[in-house]
This record gives sequence, C-alpha cells and structure tokens, in this order.
Amino acid sequence: MFTIGDFASLGRVSVRMLRHYDSIGLLPPAAVDPHSGYRYYTAAQLGRLNRVIALKELGLTLAQVRAILDEAVDLVELRGMLRLRRAQLAAQVAADTARLSSVEARLHMIETEGRMTSQDVVLKQVPSIRVAELSAVARSYDPADIGPVLTPLYPELFRRLEAAGVNPAGPAVAWYDQAADGDGVVVHAGVGIEGGREAVGGITVVELPAITAATTIHHGPMDTADRSLQVLARWIEENDWRTDGYARELYVEYWPEEADKGITELQLPVRRA
Repeated sequence: MFTIGDFASLGRVSVRMLRHYDSIGLLPPAAVDPHSGYRYYTAAQLGRLNRVIALKELGLTLAQVRAILDEAVDLVELRGMLRLRRAQLAAQVAADTARLSSVEARLHMIETEGRMTSQDVVLKQVPSIRVAELSAVARSYDPADIGPVLTPLYPELFRRLEAAGVNPAGPAVAWYDQAADGDGVVVHAGVGIEGGREAVGGITVVELPAITAATTIHHGPMDTADRSLQVLARWIEENDWRTDGYARELYVEYWPEEADKGITELQLPVRRA
C-alpha cells in the first residue's frame, strides 16, 4: 500500500484534496493506522481517483460524482447530466469565441487607426422606406451580442416573404432601438418592399422615417465595423453635428457565408449641435 503522500504523487493531486475526498466519503483510504492515524491507499484506488478527476473536470459537483461512482445514478440520469454539461460547455465555447472575435476586432481597429479619414464620410438625406421586418432583443450593442441575434432573422424573413409571394425591393437593412425596459437592444432585420402593404405573411411592415445621416462604406464583416463608426464619430465632431440614435446598416453586398466580402453602408442619424 501507499502512504497518502505517495498516492497523491501517483494520482497527481494534492494531499489536501485526498483528505477532503476522505472526509466526504468520496475516496476513503484502504486502511488507517489506528495509532498514528496515517492513511494508506492501494494501486486499485487510482482508478476511482482518475474517474473522480475526470467527472469533476466535466463540471459535475462532488455530490454528483459520488452518486455516479456509487451507482446511485441510473443510465438515463447519467446521460441527462452529461448532455446538460455538454450543452453548457458548447455555450461557453461559443461565448469565448465571440469574445475572442470582439477582441480581435478591437485590436484591428486600433491597428488601422488613421488609415481612414473623414473624407470617407458623406452627409446625405436618406429617404423614408417601407420595409418588412422581424425583430429580436440582444443583450447589448456589442457585435458579439448583435451578430448571433441578427443573422438568423434574415433567412426567416426572406422565407416568409417568399411564402407570401412578395419580392424584396432593395437591399437588406438593419436598425436598432433601446429595449423598452432599458435592458438590451431591439435588433430589427428588414428589407424594402413595394406598395402600401400593412402586413405580409405575419411579418411586421413599418415605415422607416427619412433621416439626415453621416454615412460611410464599410468593407468586411460587421464585427469590424467599429473602426468605420470611429471615422463617423470623428467627422461628426469635426463638423459640429450630434448623433441622433443608432446607426442603420444598409447591406449593399451581403454574404452570410463569406463575411469578408460584405459591403455595408453605415448610416448614422445626425442633427445640428
């Protein structure tokens, strides 16, 4: 048999951890010296220790680990626990990937500062447009939160329009509003339609009002649009205008599967200071 120190070394865990596992009945020693209180373990117990560590790294609690190892959990329950953990890990990976994309976009924006100038900005009167739209709520205006909410809306929007026999008239457009409760951003995915329709196949039809907008053309994926918005902000400040809401996004060239090819006109509503 092995002392607790030797067993800890073999199992690549701490002595403190083994003592804790003993105290909760998860991995008691094979023998305890009645006089010294020293704990001793067998080589066979390394198998249980490895299972404990593996299950714990899946995110299961020690109570769940003990129930599994003691066969207090049947196969159906175990499958459910592992499927839930798989979903949690997948969501975590997706969130981390989105955060990484956001960090890379910020880094790219910093690296390209100064390459675009206010000469790339055009002040224009954007006429009103009648659009069919679907909407959803994103947690924030950050591209990492907007993208996963906005992107799925367009396929559904075009599917419903096709089912209703309505042809789009012009490029897709996105715009944003503050959520009514102040918690999050309402994301609108729309496309222009012809005629004075009030409703199309369960899709909301609205009139986007005419605006005065500072505009610029953004090339590439929208998670790098911050640098273009920075150019707009610089122009607005230099020319004594004020922003008047969120930017609209007019998708001149829209490539869902190849975002690098995207061409988007950013239209930031402005008013005189």
